[in-house]
Amino acid sequence: ANTTRDRTGAAAAAAAPTSLKMPQSVPESVLKKRASLAELQAKREQRKAAEAAKRKESRKEAFKRAERYVKEYRASENELIRMRRVAKKEGDIFVEPEPKVVVVVRIRGIMGNSPKVRKILQLLRLRQIHNAVFVRLNKATINMLR
Repeated sequence: ANTTRDRTGAAAAAAAPTSLKMPQSVPESVLKKRASLAELQAKREQRKAAEAAKRKESRKEAFKRAERYVKEYRASENELIRMRRVAKKEGDIFVEPEPKVVVVVRIRGIMGNSPKVRKILQLLRLRQIHNAVFVRLNKATINMLR
């Protein structure tokens, strides 16, 4: 009888507070922050996936473009070879196509240059020794370079 009284009386009273513990309340600001961080994380993941897909697509495009350039240059080289062979077969002379662009480098200083040469160097933006520029070749630039 003594054990039953303990169970119903003191033991039950001691066990009650531990089993009916109140859950800890989380502040509303923390909940809002968690929600906003989760939302930002989801947006970031979506953006990363979109950028990865876009990057993959642009790499494919770049590869296709490079293949097109290779094909084009190979065709032009083959055309030049064909033209040389035709000219050789018919006994003609094949004149190689002129380059369209040249690199011009200034190798002399300012001393001993005539005013005309100085003006041409100024027009070509060759102000200092060892400067270089790309120049598109046409009649005017060829005459300047002479």
